[in-house]
Amino acid sequence: MRWASCQKRREKPGLQLICFPYAGAGASAYRQWADEFPEQIEVWVVHLPGRDQRISETPIRSLSCMVEATAAGLAPLLNAPFAFFGHSMGALLAFEIARLRRRAGLSLPAALAVSGHRAPHLPDPGPVIHDLPRQSFVAELIRLNGVSEGVDNQPELLEVLLPMLRADFAACENYRFVSEAPLPCPILAFGGAHDSEASVEQIAAWRKHTVGAFWLRIFPGNHFFLHTARRELLDYIAEHLGLAVAGSAMTLA
Repeated sequence: MRWASCQKRREKPGLQLICFPYAGAGASAYRQWADEFPEQIEVWVVHLPGRDQRISETPIRSLSCMVEATAAGLAPLLNAPFAFFGHSMGALLAFEIARLRRRAGLSLPAALAVSGHRAPHLPDPGPVIHDLPRQSFVAELIRLNGVSEGVDNQPELLEVLLPMLRADFAACENYRFVSEAPLPCPILAFGGAHDSEASVEQIAAWRKHTVGAFWLRIFPGNHFFLHTARRELLDYIAEHLGLAVAGSAMTLA
């Protein structure tokens, strides 16, 4: 059971970037990233149960269980300097794994990059959809751009996708934030200018969760700006991960 894979090995990576998927996504969401980052950044993609090569496994419906299982699966990888990136559900997962590692006295990411999700202490303003009847659930997914229009006419595909999607939405919708001290690592927070799921103010509220540097950047696009504005996003991440690593080295010196 492999919890993460490297997209492209680097000879002398300065940093591992661990990427966490959004609801309904797998490794393919980050398939072009390794080719567009500088040589010193080695991209790793997290594999959650119920998708990709783990499609035969039962998806996890609880974020806390997802956090514990993923953290344990990633532990052997996190020896070199590393950073986390997560979009939407992946942002929550990355944030909670960083907090779990702190509670366990383990090394923390050089930076935490969170994208397309309101700050975790803010309540979810949206309706609960994970337990809706099939037709209504699919309609909501289409509205959220989570699946393409016409997918409801592809029963075989839906048979594969729906258990994973329901599980991911259940994990997010049942998440309950527990207050802890802010993290010491820098946070990079990203949003889409026209994202109906996370406003600029809700993204900016991530500032509360670090005592380190905080960088906020809003890109053109909707909830999936990480695809439509990918080049600008990756350039910004690469530049600021470099600043975060340099800051960590100065702190340790």
